[in-house]
Amino acid sequence: MLRSPRARVLTPINLILHKAAAKKWGIVSSWEVRHDHARTPEARLNRTPLHAEHLAAGAKLVEFAGWEMPLHYGSQIEEHHAVRRDAGVFDVSHMLALDVEGEGARAFLRRALANDIERLQRPGKALYSCLLAEDGGILDDLIAYRLDETRFRLVVNAATADSDLAWLERQRAGTLQLRPRRDLAMLAVQGPNARDKLLAALPALQATMEPFFATEQEVAFVSRTGYTGEDGFELMLPLAHAADAWQRLLAAGVRPCGLGARDTLRLEAGLLLYGQDMDAGVTPLECGLAWTVDPASPREFVGKQALLSRPRRFQALGLVLETEGGLMRAHQTVRSAHGEGMVTSGSFSPTMRVSIALARLAPESRAGERVQVAVRDKLLDARIVRPPFVRHGKILV
Repeated sequence: MLRSPRARVLTPINLILHKAAAKKWGIVSSWEVRHDHARTPEARLNRTPLHAEHLAAGAKLVEFAGWEMPLHYGSQIEEHHAVRRDAGVFDVSHMLALDVEGEGARAFLRRALANDIERLQRPGKALYSCLLAEDGGILDDLIAYRLDETRFRLVVNAATADSDLAWLERQRAGTLQLRPRRDLAMLAVQGPNARDKLLAALPALQATMEPFFATEQEVAFVSRTGYTGEDGFELMLPLAHAADAWQRLLAAGVRPCGLGARDTLRLEAGLLLYGQDMDAGVTPLECGLAWTVDPASPREFVGKQALLSRPRRFQALGLVLETEGGLMRAHQTVRSAHGEGMVTSGSFSPTMRVSIALARLAPESRAGERVQVAVRDKLLDARIVRPPFVRHGKILV
């Protein structure tokens, strides 16, 4: 996979599996986290306000994007199934909410974001978008919410939060304010029973909004969004209230889940991870995000001219391994009738019980074609599919 030097600071989790699954798939160690840069012993990792709760719940903590985060609480596989079948909660407080406020907020974001903020016609509506460099490369992906006519909220990735803020500051003009909200914790409650258990735990909340909408409430900012392919809600609430909300959710039967399950859930849902499936070296047109941009529109936005002129070198598609005993992982070579490609994300799918992957393949590649993936010293057979692999508990490929 092509990666920019900037993208390597992400320190992505290189997931290996629960011990039972690892043994089945012939993997030496049960868990492995790859760090792209060594950290000195003196360097202190950031911690979320729920760090003590994670320790109390028996979490295995790892470094992720400069934060000490829970990888799992005993079993990644069981946490994955809990979200597909019931309800799980993730601490995502390492991500940053960034409020954009002022009379020029709408015009500013219409130029700064690749997707068009004008689509947010009602307060609370949410939008998925990328931040692009002038050459069309992806600096980050984010969610934007309209709070009212002059206030918007962006939620950006932890690894790129500082660089995103600096980039937005360079684009800013006039009296527009950019306000990082490090005073807020974030929880993601996901799964088919997420709504019922959320309301049982926090009855003061309102959770009747439609998908990709949010409401500002006295208790918390609540959005019907997520990163798992299941129904769910994301909460932003004051740091001092995070532990109480977490404890109430666990008492209501919501299972704590770590980054391991979050990764396999988003992979099954066909959702991209910044730094692996997209980075500054690729455009939205090359990684399955063409639906988030409209270069033919009259609106000018950063990176638009590059998208109009830059040739598309590859496309993003899914792979399902058809040879037993193998595991697809990032950076493996894919051989096809149209030339070589590269796996960007790969793992074992607990729902499908096979290895699945996202890959960059030649523009001529089509779903249904067979390819071979270089796994260790062997070429294993795989089938091209169009993600998502799983949504709302159902296998789609």
